[in-house]
Amino acid sequence: MNVWAIDKDMPLKLLLLELVHRYGENTLALNDQHSHYQTIELYLTGDPSLAAYIYTFAQDSGYYGIDLKYPIPAHNIIGENENLNLEQVLGIIAVHLFC
Repeated sequence: MNVWAIDKDMPLKLLLLELVHRYGENTLALNDQHSHYQTIELYLTGDPSLAAYIYTFAQDSGYYGIDLKYPIPAHNIIGENENLNLEQVLGIIAVHLFC
């Protein structure tokens, strides 16, 4: 994924760059259905059933919100994790997608 070619908010690009640095180039995939420049949805390549929806809208400058999606929609965590810094979001993604 060429992070700089993606039409997304700069904090989201920084997050994507850090994720590529930590986990490698083709470990995570983007859900193409989310076209708003302040949102991305990530999942492990080949398994979209477990995903993280990350957004910068309605957050303090440079901060993120993250919703966690599970195979059973009733278990989704939405609106609980807001105004998080980059390290907090990276920690949530590590636990949610890699543990």
